[in-house]
Amino acid sequence: MAEELYTKQRTLEMRKSLIGASCKLFYSDDPVKIMRAKGQYLYDEQGRRYLDCISNVHHVGHSHPAVVKEASQQMELLNTNARFLHDNIVQYAQRLSETLPEKLNVFYFLNSGSEANDLALRLARQYTHHKDVIVLDHAYHGNLTSLIDISPYKFRNLDGQKKWVHVAPLPDTYRGKYREGHQNVAQAYADEVKCLIDNADKKGRKIAAFFAESLPSVGGQIILPTGYFQRVAEYVRAAGGVFVADEVQVGFGRIGKHFWGFQLQGEEFTPDIVTMGKPIGNGHPIACVATTQEIASTFCATGVEFFNTFGGNPVSCAIGLAVLDVIEKEQLQENAIKVGDFFMKLMNDLKEKHPVIGDVRGCGLFIGIDLVKDKETRDPATEEAEEVVKRLKDDFIVMSTDGPGRNVLKLKPPMCFSMEDAQLVAEKLDRIFTDMSNKNR
Repeated sequence: MAEELYTKQRTLEMRKSLIGASCKLFYSDDPVKIMRAKGQYLYDEQGRRYLDCISNVHHVGHSHPAVVKEASQQMELLNTNARFLHDNIVQYAQRLSETLPEKLNVFYFLNSGSEANDLALRLARQYTHHKDVIVLDHAYHGNLTSLIDISPYKFRNLDGQKKWVHVAPLPDTYRGKYREGHQNVAQAYADEVKCLIDNADKKGRKIAAFFAESLPSVGGQIILPTGYFQRVAEYVRAAGGVFVADEVQVGFGRIGKHFWGFQLQGEEFTPDIVTMGKPIGNGHPIACVATTQEIASTFCATGVEFFNTFGGNPVSCAIGLAVLDVIEKEQLQENAIKVGDFFMKLMNDLKEKHPVIGDVRGCGLFIGIDLVKDKETRDPATEEAEEVVKRLKDDFIVMSTDGPGRNVLKLKPPMCFSMEDAQLVAEKLDRIFTDMSNKNR
């Protein structure tokens, strides 16, 4: 049992005094103080166990012994920067290349998804000699200034949209501009991007990149229509830009069927740049950018060295290799398919029973439950979603919400999430929805 240095109240008081107020806590009214974690479970200061449904960062499970062992052994042996020749970085790059399309074979290692997306933006601009960026509405790509500027989720609450940023409609087929009944929804949303490109060109503006999460997470756990990326890439490349796939949230087998989210779009589609973070190190700060030889050569031709002090260090690469090993040895992609399909079935059964569930969508262990006030109007049930999250916490289940209306319950647990875990969450949700319905009669 981990030793508690301060009481929960004292820790909270110290945090309020010492940590910036903009650094928010889960359950701010009554935060959970976590002392240790194992697998898909979190343990508080009283030893109570919580089922973790949201820590996609701890991809293969909290405190996985194989990952901890590799980190410890490499830490004892050597940890230095990537300017020294070392086997780990090239071995790790080789292993990652085996999971990606052949042309994505040059790698840059960093420490966070934000760093990766910032570098992707630099690569795109250097390669194209253009500045402008197209992003999806409600997107979030990181906390650096350059990324706040291309994240509508953030900039709409700050300085607003820069002239060089163009926002395309989020391809949400449940509550978006074009919905599930449209005869060619992928083409319709792609044409919106083409319109942005044409309008920018009329103003003398040139597109450097189209930036998108392969499966928009903050946007509400969105599954993009198949064919959308391929058509968008055609339009963007014709305009001299490149396609950046942000895999920070959903990469490394979370969707089960494929190792990368963009692969849901079909074998004919390959991005020009792919960014990775969060699950890559199972909680250790690692990130990566993968790109083509052509784009990397243009970046090198500037004569300006790219160096990241901690990116690609031996310990980080040892951890990254261990994560890949665990995914394979424990068949976590297969588990994501099995458990994800089972949970989707349970949620669709609840959808038939409870009017508050408007939509259930997902792939593997990336699932969203869209709560609505009315199934006809599809108005977001924001307050109801907040109540569900609080009630689940009382049942020792950690879940949160996403989406523009903060009404989408999101399931992005560690990949060791089990059938029994899925059944438990479904049973608790059923009871909570029933109680809410009875209370409103």
